Amino acid sequence: QSEKQLQDLVKQQDNKITQLIDHSAEVKRLEADVSQLKRLLKHAETESKTLWQELRLQEPKVDTTPVQERILLRQQVDKLRQLMLDKDDEKWRISKKY
Repeated sequence: QSEKQLQDLVKQQDNKITQLIDHSAEVKRLEADVSQLKRLLKHAETESKTLWQELRLQEPKVDTTPVQERILLRQQVDKLRQLMLDKDDEKWRISKKY
């Protein structure tokens, strides 16, 4: 009986180790994703600043409100797209668990 209990304990420990390995791999993947997103954000911010400077130099009297509105709308669409991707990832992780 104690041998069976030991086997059960070993099996539980193996399951826990497997879960930890899976979580570790997922954390590493997410960290890489965050790093890539930060690089992309910096790139986009630099592009945005440059474009605004170009726009101001070319036509100082131009009303930039429509451009700002378009930028805001694109940012909101990007946020919504990211939320959708996050939900898809979450669904995938849950389906993988079960």
